[in-house]
Amino acid sequence: MSMMATNSFKNPMLPVSDPPIDKEEEKERLLKRGDERIFKGSAMTNRGAYAAIYYMSCAVLLILFNKAALSSYGFPCANVITLFQMISSCTFLYALRRWKMISFANNESLTISDSNTSLVPLKTLIHTLPLAGTYLLYMLVTVESIRGVNVPMYTTLRRTTVVFTMIVEFLLAGQKYTSSIVGSVGLIVIGAFVAGARDLSFDFYGYAIVFLANISTAIYLATIARIGKSSGLNSFGLMWCNGIICGPILLVWTFLHGDLKTTMNFPHLLSPGFLAVLILSCMLAFFLNYTIFLNTTLNSAVTQTICGNLKDLFTIGLGWMLFGGLPFDIL
Repeated sequence: MSMMATNSFKNPMLPVSDPPIDKEEEKERLLKRGDERIFKGSAMTNRGAYAAIYYMSCAVLLILFNKAALSSYGFPCANVITLFQMISSCTFLYALRRWKMISFANNESLTISDSNTSLVPLKTLIHTLPLAGTYLLYMLVTVESIRGVNVPMYTTLRRTTVVFTMIVEFLLAGQKYTSSIVGSVGLIVIGAFVAGARDLSFDFYGYAIVFLANISTAIYLATIARIGKSSGLNSFGLMWCNGIICGPILLVWTFLHGDLKTTMNFPHLLSPGFLAVLILSCMLAFFLNYTIFLNTTLNSAVTQTICGNLKDLFTIGLGWMLFGGLPFDIL
């Protein structure tokens, strides 16, 4: 795996850590190697493109496995699945770091002392608190947002997330976008409203929660980009800090909410099929979280949001074929 990190530009495999890149050297290298760009005028490199593709692949598969657990097996506690996924991710990260296969920070040596119990300095951990806070807000509001409106309208309103992301990036970093990007985003939003126009049923509370979910998503993605650059952590380090901060909070939440008790009484808890789905879901969640952090830091928060829209196309198609229940309509 260390060879993959050193040869990441020659080998189209994802690196095990994000190596620091000098901006001037990167600019000069890109000018010399035109093939590193996806198309003329784009800042996305091959590494960025692979990160986006891997994110969409993991996201589609994870949704299908979560759908199988929540619908096919009737598991009632989505927060418990999130907790299991977070615990699994932290376990994988700890093992890989202790085995010296990955690093948590740029320019960090893979050699660590066995007496060193802190994988990330406390100061750095505190620096990532805004990331954990925005993640918890994003997670809680997103779960609540689906309850207030019907599914077509929820999908329509959630497509406006990219607009909020562009606004947040402009406010936080002064990021501006070309007319072609703005036009593409406008086309996405118009298409979503065309698809959901017949299901318009105004509910102030429901709409407010969905728009709050959009804002929290935009802030979360923008925070990943900012904390990733300012903390010195790579994607694995951001995942680790996010997990060890949010994990205990989510554990207390599921306990107080009664989800853990419900899980222990779930009739299919020890079913081989359900356990297989749960294990695969946890594994995919690890890779999904990694690709979210990698895609957002290598590309941008807007690119991550657009990838989220694009993967929905494949999710709907595969979900239609595997689970059914979606009537076809030309409009």
